[in-house]
Amino acid sequence: MSHYFDPKIWAAVPFQFWSLAFFIFGAVVGSFLNVCIYRMPREMSLISPPSHCPNCNYSIPWYRNVPLITWLALRGKCANCSVPIAPRYFIVELITAIAFLFSWLAVGHQSATLALAYCLILAGFIAASFIDFEHFIIPDEITIGGMVAGFLCSLAVPALQDVSNPAIALKQSALGMIVGGGLVYLILRLGKMFFGRLKLELQPDSRVIFTQTALILPEKSIPYEDLFYRKSDVITFEAKVVELIDRCYKAARIRLTPHKLEIDEEVLDPEQIVHMEAVTDRMVLPREAMGFGDVKFMAAIGAFLGWKATVFSLMASSVIGAVVGLVLIALRKQEWSSRLPYGPYIALAAVIWMFGGEKLVSAFLQARLPY
Repeated sequence: MSHYFDPKIWAAVPFQFWSLAFFIFGAVVGSFLNVCIYRMPREMSLISPPSHCPNCNYSIPWYRNVPLITWLALRGKCANCSVPIAPRYFIVELITAIAFLFSWLAVGHQSATLALAYCLILAGFIAASFIDFEHFIIPDEITIGGMVAGFLCSLAVPALQDVSNPAIALKQSALGMIVGGGLVYLILRLGKMFFGRLKLELQPDSRVIFTQTALILPEKSIPYEDLFYRKSDVITFEAKVVELIDRCYKAARIRLTPHKLEIDEEVLDPEQIVHMEAVTDRMVLPREAMGFGDVKFMAAIGAFLGWKATVFSLMASSVIGAVVGLVLIALRKQEWSSRLPYGPYIALAAVIWMFGGEKLVSAFLQARLPY
């Protein structure tokens, strides 16, 4: 395998050719990421069925599934039913193509394998960010899969950890997972301690749905793993109507913990409740500074980039979040800040680290510290 990544072989082909190749490769990967972004949070297979229109189920032939070009040629509409295709499909393909090209331009002279490893990281960031924006979750396939991939990539490409010895790279990768996940988990626990309850005001007569895996509110879905960490965590609210599969309650008080559901005086096992819907105006939810998906996401970043990257990403993401908050306040859209997930901030901070974050830190310290 090392023969295929011999720098002399890659250098024999013009650098501009590989630049174009990485851009095209990125567009193709972006097309696959669109499949991941749509199907992963819905727990659908990434393989079957083949690409199709979700409106008319038209199976898309290969010649109408060319990244970037097809969306433009069809003017963003299905070729069969003419229903608009979301611009997100084109945007993801374009962002991925540019990201892959930039990876090659940034580190391609240094190492082709490092450029490919960067492409893998950026693909994960893009998929995670778009899923988090839409569903407020980062799937385990990306986070836990990222930990495994980061560990293996560090073995194959020690330069990811800024070392040349594979054994040292593995140690750095493991340390990065521990530090990255541990830091965010500590923040999560401290946030729980000091800001553990959220009073949520809803529109009059809002319908909320409790599935087996998540609480579905009118504007977003929250996985139970982001709500329940301790036995004492509880969701409480007054409901005008509560509907189970086999019964209905009116003007009921609800208390839901990880192990017990109370509807007025009746106590039920939540594991036995497949589906519950309620009509209410307000709720009190257990609140976290971050979701547990962010803990696993940061651990995956540490597996790829090491512990220094996780510390930088944590600090830089808070700055990015503050800047976004100030911009939203200036635009009088501060209510949007509560609807923005934190995962994309972490991803952006990690990208800054990949392409010069260590130099930024060094320059900052030299400017701040006296000689």
